[in-house]
Amino acid sequence: MRSAIRNGKLVDESMAVLPVAYREVQYSFSVYESVRVENGRPVHLSDHLERLKASCRMINLEHPFTDDVITSSLEALIEHDNIVYAPCRILIVGGPEPLFFITYTAPESFPESYYENGVPAVLYYGERFLPEAKTSNLLMQYLAAEEAKRKGAFEALLVNRKGEVLEGVRSNVYGLYGNRIYTAADGSVLSGITRISVIKAAEHIGYEIVYTPPTDTNIHMFDSLFISSTPFGIIPISSVNGHEINHIGWDKIRKIHELEREWEKE
Repeated sequence: MRSAIRNGKLVDESMAVLPVAYREVQYSFSVYESVRVENGRPVHLSDHLERLKASCRMINLEHPFTDDVITSSLEALIEHDNIVYAPCRILIVGGPEPLFFITYTAPESFPESYYENGVPAVLYYGERFLPEAKTSNLLMQYLAAEEAKRKGAFEALLVNRKGEVLEGVRSNVYGLYGNRIYTAADGSVLSGITRISVIKAAEHIGYEIVYTPPTDTNIHMFDSLFISSTPFGIIPISSVNGHEINHIGWDKIRKIHELEREWEKE
């Protein structure tokens, strides 16, 4: 059986439950972070904790759990369950009696073919609520992910009312054209921890970053498209809504991926 953290205490996973009558639970007044553990070490933990606090501030969620408490709790869970590779979820629920949980699941595997051949995606017209905050208000993302699954796609790309392809359900989106990489500006999307590293790696290789997102009308004009997230790093997109996407520059996309993952080990 897996263990979990509840309010800083190590418990059996079955005890890491939410009180259904809790008003803050019913209204999804909570924030979370997904932290990848690799070789028994949480990756970019300090960055995740900073974003967790930023999300709390954006929705006025006050809680008594310090970075030290969260860090020591995660380390205790990793040591107790001998976690080597796993995605961990840090959840804070607000209210008069705030709740704090850390849980983890088995790592998702991503075949090498995803990185070599790309993955299919679909467009989904919907906008994230409070895009700069990582809240538990995820109904739209759930519906988009289910549509992608029904259509045999790996990811759903979210399109706003202007036709801008801002991000994926679980990823950030980029369009490569020549020596430029186009992506949504911070503030219109959740500034992913991996996204920050991807942009730094791309600039290091020599790309210019243009903070203008692809659109539903020009998405097929790019040399290539790719997505990034904490679990899988960078994966190119092979098709959108069943239409093939160019794959010029996939070798350089792979270099960005390798550099970003290498930095995580430092």
